[in-house]
Amino acid sequence: MDKLKGRDLLSLADLSSDELKELLQLAAQLKSGQVNLKCNKVLGLLFSKASTRTRISFTVVMYQLGGQVIDLNPNVTQVSRGEPLVDTARVLDRYLDILAIRTFEQKDLEIFANYTQIPVINALTDREHPCQVMADLLTIQECFGHLDGLTLSYFGDGNNVANSLLLGCATVGMNIRIATPPDYLPNMEIVGQAKEIAQGASEVLITNDPQEAVREANVLYTDVWASMGQDSEAKSRIPIFQPYQVNEQLVESAADDVIVLHCLPAHRDEEITDAVIEGERSRVWEQAENRMHAQKALLASLLGSD
Repeated sequence: MDKLKGRDLLSLADLSSDELKELLQLAAQLKSGQVNLKCNKVLGLLFSKASTRTRISFTVVMYQLGGQVIDLNPNVTQVSRGEPLVDTARVLDRYLDILAIRTFEQKDLEIFANYTQIPVINALTDREHPCQVMADLLTIQECFGHLDGLTLSYFGDGNNVANSLLLGCATVGMNIRIATPPDYLPNMEIVGQAKEIAQGASEVLITNDPQEAVREANVLYTDVWASMGQDSEAKSRIPIFQPYQVNEQLVESAADDVIVLHCLPAHRDEEITDAVIEGERSRVWEQAENRMHAQKALLASLLGSD
C-alpha cells in the first residue's frame, strides 16, 4: 500500500475501489497474523469530542506497530485559549508523524490537512466517520466472504455514519439503502457522490419507508437517533424515529442470512432492541474489535512500515 503513504484520509471518497479493498485485505492479514508490520512513528490524537472505541483502538494499534501516541486534549492545549488552527497545525506538523482528528466541522479537519505535510485522518466529524465504516466493511467481508452485490440497509438518522456508509458501500460494489424520517436525510451532496461512484452497478436508495429498505437486506445497520451535540433533541426524536427501530420484526423481514451491526454506543430499546443486539444475528462486538484491525492497516499504509 505504498501508494497511500503520506496521504490524508478525510473521507472515504479519497480512496479508489482498489485502494479500499486492499486496505481491507491488509486489515484481514494483520488480524490473522499473516502479516506483521512495524513503524516507529508518533501519532497525535486531537479529539474535541468524546470517544471510547476510536481513541482506544488508535492507541492500542499504534503501540502494537511499535510507535507512540500523544493525546492532544484540546482542553490542555492552546487551542482551548483561541490559538488559530492554522498555527496549531503548523506546529504539530513539526512534532508528529501522523495526526488523527475528531471534531465537529469538516472544514476544521481540512485546515489541518492544508497546513501540514503529515497525514491527517478523519477520526469523526459531523459530516463523516470513515474509520468506522472501514471496520464495518471488514466485518461484513468476514461474515460473507465478499462484499460485491450484498445489500446493507441503514435505519435512523442520516448522520455522519450514514454518509460514510453511502460512500464505502458504493466504492466496494455493495447496494446501500438509507431509511430515515423525511427531515433527517443524509447529506445530499454525499448521496450524489455515492451514486456517481456506483454508476448504476449497485443500488443507492434513500427512502422514508423502512419496509422498502429491509427487503432481502444482508446487513441491517443502525446508530443512535441523536448524535453528539444533539443531546437536547434526544427525547423529542424518539417518537419520530420509532418506526425505524431495528427490532425482531425488522430482522425477520430481511434476508435469511442477515447480520446486524451498530457502531456503538447503543441506546438499547431505542434504535435497537436488547434482544437484537444480544441475538444470534448480531455482529456488533466483532465490528467493535475490527476498529483496531482496520485502523492498524490504515496507519501502516499512510506511514509506511519499517
